[in-house]
Amino acid sequence: MFAGLIGEETRASMVAGDALQDLTPKNMILWFFLAFFLISIYLMGWLLSPFFSIIVLGAVVAGVCYPIYRWLASHTKIKPWFASLATCFVIFCILFLPIAFFVGVLTQEAYGLIQFARSPELSNFINTHFTNSALLERINPLLANYDIAIKGEELNKTISDIGREIGFFLYGQAREIASNTLSFVTSFFLMLLVIFFLLIDGPQLVQFLVDLSPLPDDQDTQLIDKFRDMAGAILVGNGLCGMIQGVAGGMLFWFFGLPSAFLWGVVMSILAFLPIIGIGAVFLPTAIYLFLTGRVQTSLIVVVFYLLLSGGVEYLLKPRLVGKKVQMHTLLVFLSIVGGLKLFGILGIIYGPLIATAFLTLTEIYHTSYQNMIEQSQPKTDRSADPQKDRIQI
Repeated sequence: MFAGLIGEETRASMVAGDALQDLTPKNMILWFFLAFFLISIYLMGWLLSPFFSIIVLGAVVAGVCYPIYRWLASHTKIKPWFASLATCFVIFCILFLPIAFFVGVLTQEAYGLIQFARSPELSNFINTHFTNSALLERINPLLANYDIAIKGEELNKTISDIGREIGFFLYGQAREIASNTLSFVTSFFLMLLVIFFLLIDGPQLVQFLVDLSPLPDDQDTQLIDKFRDMAGAILVGNGLCGMIQGVAGGMLFWFFGLPSAFLWGVVMSILAFLPIIGIGAVFLPTAIYLFLTGRVQTSLIVVVFYLLLSGGVEYLLKPRLVGKKVQMHTLLVFLSIVGGLKLFGILGIIYGPLIATAFLTLTEIYHTSYQNMIEQSQPKTDRSADPQKDRIQI
């Protein structure tokens, strides 16, 4: 017994000795430096937090437009600063001018949609074609097998709520830009400033981050490449394809004299990012509306136009633009974009997929590099000695 106590005291003193050996001057200096280094990182992040959105957008746009800069800078007579300035001018023409020109129109049409959703005109239309017609009487017996019943009042309230929500969202985004014109212009030119220097010093910044990161270089490169591919897929693939579908859909609405053609074109441009819903969320209800109002031929044209536009863009154009570099489950893309819109507003279209990309890439790195390491570091238990340990105690 005394021998066991002496042995335990000896082991305890050895552990204490090892702990004291760890507190050497070099280790203390290292821990002191790491503490101050982490504090400085936190303060630097706090200092740059007001410009977080500007920096992220600038990095995304700079990564997408870097081939333009590289092509301009490859000419011996063009200096890097001039190539970067020319690229920023192209970005200014593509992004700033359309936003500044169309924000007023979007605000007016979004406000008109809100008023239409509140007006008795929509209620009268629903009552005429649904509540007071035989349509619901024919549909409800079919839905009764699934314990579902549609009432005219519920349908009226649902459609009105959807119209108001869409109008309020777009009106809020456009009004925020229009009411804070100086802030919007300042933020945009700050983003151009970030892009200007990222195009010139981007490779050096990436190498600095790779050297600073404790991860191996191949894993840092994998993360950066995934972010670059996803940024290209968002802006070039989804952005360009969404703009094509929105412009084509808006022109179709204008051609047939449908109200708020520009507004619904913007809505379709946003919905084009969603892989499950897409522009069908606008085209199909429009076709039903035209059919109920007696414009049967126009309704059929809208359906055919939707199938050709959506199929051609989603299955022919987008695979050529994006390729197979970005592979993410359709449901995860949908949830990340919807969650991003809910948390960050219109910028959630970019933030949501980037966050999902970071999670999936880190998960892949964990499976390939760290899972076996963690499993091997865990102590192995001999379960055969006591089989009762394997049973769950209730």
